[in-house]
Amino acid sequence: MSLRVLHVIPSVSLRHGGPSFALPLLAKAAMELGAEVNIATTDDDGPGERVNVPLEKFVPGPAGAPTIYFPKSTETYKTSWSMARWLRRHVSDYDVIHIHALFSFSSFAAARAARKAGVPYIVRPLGVLNRWSLENRKRLIKQWSLAAIELPILRGAAAIHYTAEAEKSEAAEAHPHIAKMRSVIIPIPVEPAAAAVDSTTAHRTPDDRRVILFLSRLHAKKGPELLLQAFQEVRAEFPDVVLIMAGNGDENYVARLREQARMLGCDDGIEWAGFVTGADKAALLARATIFVLPSYSENFGIAAAEAMAAGVPSILSEGIAIAPGASREQAALLVSPEPKVIAVAIRRLLTDGALRQSLGERGREYINNHFSPKAVGAQLMKLYQSVIGKSETSCAT
Repeated sequence: MSLRVLHVIPSVSLRHGGPSFALPLLAKAAMELGAEVNIATTDDDGPGERVNVPLEKFVPGPAGAPTIYFPKSTETYKTSWSMARWLRRHVSDYDVIHIHALFSFSSFAAARAARKAGVPYIVRPLGVLNRWSLENRKRLIKQWSLAAIELPILRGAAAIHYTAEAEKSEAAEAHPHIAKMRSVIIPIPVEPAAAAVDSTTAHRTPDDRRVILFLSRLHAKKGPELLLQAFQEVRAEFPDVVLIMAGNGDENYVARLREQARMLGCDDGIEWAGFVTGADKAALLARATIFVLPSYSENFGIAAAEAMAAGVPSILSEGIAIAPGASREQAALLVSPEPKVIAVAIRRLLTDGALRQSLGERGREYINNHFSPKAVGAQLMKLYQSVIGKSETSCAT
């Protein structure tokens, strides 16, 4: 009988960025090695919105994995009472539960149901234990919740799944007990074929202008304000360069970014592409001369990995978990999240074609060597088998 895995996540809406992109990749990597994978989530599609799918029954979902959606009862923490009831009845149908997120109702409900049923569970925190998240998003509430809810969830876990060493290190700083808990580092798989770029059209706009690409959720954590300021400096020397801001976000926040660009006097050189995926995303990567992600904090950095996999020379902030490794292998330029530093790196790449070519080639190699679906799938299966074996041994004694 194949290994049965249930992934539990608050939302798979692409509006939420990284976690919703990562889950299908993880699910597919395990499925390709023979695991039977299901996903349980809510019908959330962003604040006040819901996905139009059948509820409380399995339907084809991300990566083709059978997915069951439950109605969210509240916006806060995406509470879903029907999900909690279903989990209590069905977690014992699975060999292992893989929980994605903390500070979420679904995480609490899944962990509680799994403990009562004696089914081992793994927690992937999604970077919410890092310093930026704990200090900048509902700080006081999170301090209370970490002590009262999240730490018990983590203590009961068979393992904590981090996607990079940097994420693990920052989580250990959040509370001394976390550093002592069993953990593994398994990255997000990246599919180079999906991100492949036609080299005959890469790095050019239709009118042959060079493109600086930002491709991520528009959120303060991602540092878009920093890039707008850096772009203003760069444009003085390179007036033909275009900045493409690809991603969505809170309407008021996006409006403030647009106003910032207008006040800086560089708005006429910016294209606001909105949310892109699939062929549209591939087309943007093919247009890009340089990719820039100036995030203050990323527990992995899927957009950065996709850009490198596509061979786009990349400038990454030191807050991105995979960036230090990429820098060590000369696969990306590493910068601090400061406008002037970012501007210097952009100027350097715009004027040095040989460096752009080298970064593009090394970036693709770095992703292929470290984040292939086959390698990640093997690590996931090893983790699942290990926690199941540990659980069975505990029950036997």
